[in-house]
Amino acid sequence: MKVKEFMITDVISASPEMKLSEAMALFVEKKIGGVPICGENGELLGMVTDGDILRVIQPIDRQIFDFLLYMQYAEEKDLKSRLKDSADRMIISIAKTKNLVTVSPEDEMDKAVKLLSQHHFKKLPVIDENNKVVGVISRGDVIRKIQASILKDLS
Repeated sequence: MKVKEFMITDVISASPEMKLSEAMALFVEKKIGGVPICGENGELLGMVTDGDILRVIQPIDRQIFDFLLYMQYAEEKDLKSRLKDSADRMIISIAKTKNLVTVSPEDEMDKAVKLLSQHHFKKLPVIDENNKVVGVISRGDVIRKIQASILKDLS
């Protein structure tokens, strides 16, 4: 089985200029947990997930900075102030942009399953030979297809 048989081709993506607040709204509206970030021609520039966003807005309880044996505590910030401070930040600044793990439509499904499980990813971008995003494949997509295949074989 090939990746192209499982992938979703109606890809929801983001531009590198999208703000963090816009990405959160997109995630909520579309009920998704991550998107590829694409350039003008659809080329893959990065991936941003709900986990990336949570890491940016997480409250800082207490941080200790050690400068020449001088310890100082950073001020605690609550979630609202972290959100306000981060809302206008461009998502490309928090996205994974290097060493992106991808698959091609012609890859065997075993490769995608291995990458999804090995790296604990929720989804993988599917790119063509020009690095253009042509689909995404998620753990849920794989499970649904496998389950449908099992039911088909049983009937």
